[in-house]
Amino acid sequence: MNVFQKILASHEVSCEGDELAVFPDQVLTQDATGTVVFLQVEAMGIKKAKPDVVSYIDHNTLQVDFRNHDDHRYLQSMAAKLGIKLSRTGNGICHQVHLENFVKPGGILLGSDSHTPTAGGAGMLGMGAGGLDVAVAIAGEPYYIAKPQVLGVELTGCLKPWVTAKDIILYLLKKLTVKGGVGKVIEYFGEGVKTLSVYERATICNMGAEMGATSSLFPSDENTFAYLKSLRREQDWAELKADADAAYDERITIDLTTLEPLIAFPHSPDHVKTVTEAEGTPLGQIAIGSCTNSSYKDMAIVAAILKDKTIAENISLVITPGSRRILSMMSQTGVLQDLVEAGARILEVTCGPCNGIGQAPASGTNSLRTYNRNYRGRSGTADAQVFLASPETAAVSALYGRITDPRKFGECPKVDLPERFAESSNMILSPRGGAGEGEIWKGPNIKPVPLGSPLPPHMDFSAALKVKDHVSTDDILPGGAKMLALRSNIPDSVPYVFSRLDAQFKDKIDRLPEVWALIAGENFGQGSSREHAVMVPMSIGMKLVIAKSFARIYRQNLINYGVVPLTFADFDDYEKISPHDEFHIGEFPQQIQSNRVRIYDKTQDFFFDTRCDFSRRQIELLLQGGLMNYVKHKI
Repeated sequence: MNVFQKILASHEVSCEGDELAVFPDQVLTQDATGTVVFLQVEAMGIKKAKPDVVSYIDHNTLQVDFRNHDDHRYLQSMAAKLGIKLSRTGNGICHQVHLENFVKPGGILLGSDSHTPTAGGAGMLGMGAGGLDVAVAIAGEPYYIAKPQVLGVELTGCLKPWVTAKDIILYLLKKLTVKGGVGKVIEYFGEGVKTLSVYERATICNMGAEMGATSSLFPSDENTFAYLKSLRREQDWAELKADADAAYDERITIDLTTLEPLIAFPHSPDHVKTVTEAEGTPLGQIAIGSCTNSSYKDMAIVAAILKDKTIAENISLVITPGSRRILSMMSQTGVLQDLVEAGARILEVTCGPCNGIGQAPASGTNSLRTYNRNYRGRSGTADAQVFLASPETAAVSALYGRITDPRKFGECPKVDLPERFAESSNMILSPRGGAGEGEIWKGPNIKPVPLGSPLPPHMDFSAALKVKDHVSTDDILPGGAKMLALRSNIPDSVPYVFSRLDAQFKDKIDRLPEVWALIAGENFGQGSSREHAVMVPMSIGMKLVIAKSFARIYRQNLINYGVVPLTFADFDDYEKISPHDEFHIGEFPQQIQSNRVRIYDKTQDFFFDTRCDFSRRQIELLLQGGLMNYVKHKI
């Protein structure tokens, strides 16, 4: 067996048709999605969490008014009520903190964040999901995923100086594209794996999410043991590796010795070229950190490059360590001093600029970031050009003031990793006396979540919007400080829905019909796991999305809220349809159960076919109006 199969075999996993029903060992939430998760837990009447749950506060930490802090107080009161752990504000980014404190090889982790597969760097099966799926898992129900194929990526050789784990995953993104991992678990094996630390493996697994993969996995070996031992967690280690004759549905081989420094051009993580092709591009800002590249190793190598030097006068360099433990170690070893003296600005240990919370670049300028996404406008500046590269490339470029091949720096510095990190658990609150303590605290910005409605026997609707390929959740509902403060308030989020796709959409909302659909291209809903990109348009009448294809988590989020995702049987029909066409579907529930839905375009007088490929469980969810209704009825 391969590693993925071994993890499933060691857990209670049932196969229902083409779906796997998985009970996670651990669940994580973060504050940008977690408030809604726990509102849903409340609505279902859940009194105690069944799996081990950690609630993180790491996204909405910019407290420009009462709303974000209100959310934090709500999360802390719910943690006490449900008997779960809470990582307090300022403790660090959820994926980095979870890797340090809770990840266990061979376990299963479910998180309300698309980058939960970061845990795969230490041999734990991490999967990102929409908040409602996570709420249901907290209630003790299984998490369902389409049975994935396993893509085996064999790594041979070793990386040359200045070539990094970030370059490995950028190479794969270029090869597979942002939709190349949909329906797949990406598992790494081979002699080259032994040359990578858990820090590097976590970077690779983190950005597997940008390919739409269900998860990414590395084996648990002596490198994993060394990492856990450095955190005083060697008791959590277990060896886990694929059998010598393990089978994979697909295989790719990457010779690490052939790679060179790579960079993702605007505005997609798979728009990858060599750094030499971008060399000389002027920069105004460089940002190092995020859940992708904020480990101590990343901080130390950047400091070694910048030591006794000063960043270029045109550069604003901002750095976000991944956790308070890492920041503390940076202070002890002199890494922090070297960065500060070189001119770097040290930000709070949070997600920060990665999801548009501060540090928006100047208008029309170029920003080089070590983050995982560079969608248009995600940085907070609509006309900024954002590039993605390794910390090494970013640090060298900071000295020159332009994108620079790091190999021009000379010899690559070597850094020593600590054999032991300091203890750092005092900012993680554990429940006192079990579940049920205290009152639930809610501020005025926290509103109930909307519920879907059962599927009608027939449906007449119009198309409110038609969009192209690779629309992200940021395009559907923007991120950034303004919007993240509204994550607990769906009604107040409505004016911003689709604002990046149609600036006038907010003026059309009052004129929308009671039921409407969205027409989309390929890979619709890529990016974040945020279910708000479904909840908000659903709350104002979106009942269908007809697309060429969907991102995995977004498609399931649609089903969870009773919104029907259909795919064109013939892509030419996408071209024929015009915005605002009117449609009719007859015998809708019966057609869905046949996995084929025929739609009549009344405006242009033609029929076209769509596919849905739903499991029996998903059909039941749609018939009942979504997962919340289904689980409440079941409970």
